[in-house]
Amino acid sequence: MRAEILSVGTELLLGEIIDTNSAYLAGRLADLGIDCLHMQTVGDNLGRCKEAFERALARSELVVATGGLGPTEDDLTREAIAAALGETPAVDAALEADLRAWFAGRGLTMPERNTKQAWLIPSARALPNPLGTAPGWDVRKDGKRIVAMPGVPREMTPMWEGHVEPTLSRQATLRRRTLKLLGIGESAVEERLGDLVRSTAPTVATYAKNDGVHVRIADKATSSDEADARIAKMEREVRARLGEYVWGVDGESLGDVIGTALASRRWTLALGESLSAGDLARALSDAPAARGQLAGAVVRLGADEGSLERDARSFGADVLLLTPDGDGKVELRAITPERSRQATIHFRSPADGRRRALLSGLDLLRRALLD
Repeated sequence: MRAEILSVGTELLLGEIIDTNSAYLAGRLADLGIDCLHMQTVGDNLGRCKEAFERALARSELVVATGGLGPTEDDLTREAIAAALGETPAVDAALEADLRAWFAGRGLTMPERNTKQAWLIPSARALPNPLGTAPGWDVRKDGKRIVAMPGVPREMTPMWEGHVEPTLSRQATLRRRTLKLLGIGESAVEERLGDLVRSTAPTVATYAKNDGVHVRIADKATSSDEADARIAKMEREVRARLGEYVWGVDGESLGDVIGTALASRRWTLALGESLSAGDLARALSDAPAARGQLAGAVVRLGADEGSLERDARSFGADVLLLTPDGDGKVELRAITPERSRQATIHFRSPADGRRRALLSGLDLLRRALLD
């Protein structure tokens, strides 16, 4: 089944809000093995919205739309669907009664403009929305299906999970494995992977992320065991080529990996930060696995390595990580009871220096702990 996600709202085009609905729905469709091949965003304009639905219906069997189901004149999703299908909306008496009861239950009189939220077309049935006044539409016609839901995530999510997703049959099982790397760039990763990035079962793709480079291995199969077996075989090959740079998998964070390594040795950690300006302490404090091993941190802007080390040693920790300040070039240092390890970073601005000190410092610490 080919699916398409259509987001309605001028506020999305103006950058006033972030479209988290599309990311959520794409993930849910992928888990069902349904191919989401297109996404559209269209503003609150009836002509363009109608064209967006027509375009989606021409190339997809399932169209999932969010937004534009409110009661005001610029909420035009119902009108656009009706126009695209050549049908006329009319007030559904039962829906209107439910809406009036919703307002009466809160001691309010329903504004007449809300009556449009009780519209249906012949091809549509209503999707309940106990959290708001906008019922969804489930439209089926000529072998195509349109699901229209509110744009408010707290209303959309339970509507999808409770009333839409259970009606969709699983097309295949999609399994994924993500390897996380540091110390190597995305182009170099792809170069080392070579022919693997052209594989189709499973697929292998690289992504530049805030915590390094991700290599995603994904596969579809009729059973999870079949997909997992192919992914595991591919993961072994990727690690054979890039294993020295792999620091984690899937939902792991650098803080979790470091915290686990410290706990296994019963070591504590102290930080001496200048260039990283407290970002290391923040990152490790946010990781439950590392929080218990963090003895303390000192942040002193413009400090050199020697003064940072003296201050950090006052916490009596087993391991030190130091990020001194510098002018475009700095040597970071991780000191454990067994060894001292260094990493040199180059940077173009204070903001660039902070980012590089954070990632390189965490990776340096990870390598020192796992040597």
